[in-house]
Amino acid sequence: MNKVINSLLPLTIVFVLAASQVFAGELVIKGSTTVLPIAQKAAEAYMVQNPGVKISLSGGGSGNGIKAIMDGTADIGNASRFIKQKEVSLAGTKNVYPVPFRIALDAIVPVINSKNSISDLTRAQLKDIYLGKIKDWKELGGAPGKIVVISRDSSSGTFGVWKDMVMEGDRVIPGALTVPSNGGIVQAVTTTPGAIGYVGLGYLTQEIKAVTVNGIEGSEENTLNGSFPISRGLFMFTKGWPTGDTMGFISFILSKKGQELVKEAGSIPLF
Repeated sequence: MNKVINSLLPLTIVFVLAASQVFAGELVIKGSTTVLPIAQKAAEAYMVQNPGVKISLSGGGSGNGIKAIMDGTADIGNASRFIKQKEVSLAGTKNVYPVPFRIALDAIVPVINSKNSISDLTRAQLKDIYLGKIKDWKELGGAPGKIVVISRDSSSGTFGVWKDMVMEGDRVIPGALTVPSNGGIVQAVTTTPGAIGYVGLGYLTQEIKAVTVNGIEGSEENTLNGSFPISRGLFMFTKGWPTGDTMGFISFILSKKGQELVKEAGSIPLF
């Protein structure tokens, strides 16, 4: 059986790569703001290669991306987390089979205002901050000042991973400032001296300060070797097995050129 599968793989790859040349039209992509920079770079390059194809992109969060493919309002749903069981169940009631394609890896990095002297936090300290148990930076060895907790909304895949890997399922403090995007976190942390937030690796800038976790830097190397404790896969979901330009675009993302664009966007390529 393995010999049969291996013999078919080259034919499958040829079919996948040829799909973009056979079909042309409009491609709608919605969802994760973490995946959005990758999708933007890939869309620009794909449309250059395929002038007959128009690609429209929007954010809105991973949950909205997965919902969009179920509702038929998007061809591809971007997600910075894997699909939840309740989403799988909902898809079943609509006779929809969401197909996942892992397109990149990512680290979720805690960030603070650049004037803050703190440089490292443990995962337990991060949890206590987001539970509201630690309320002042002086409790962590920093200058006295109220900690302003900034988080993502519940439709965010980044929030979902943070809730699982840092909060261990516990609820973020109700008084946390909630923003709808990675860019919103960056802006809020930049303008608020006591703030703490978390962003995907591609959103780190000189305007904010990345904090190591348990002494480990959130980086490509530490994500690939498994030492950074808050990491994840990035996905594109389709409604059933993709065809036409949907297949062509997914295949492009997973090609050598596509993975180079993943790196340019600040995320971690698969190869």
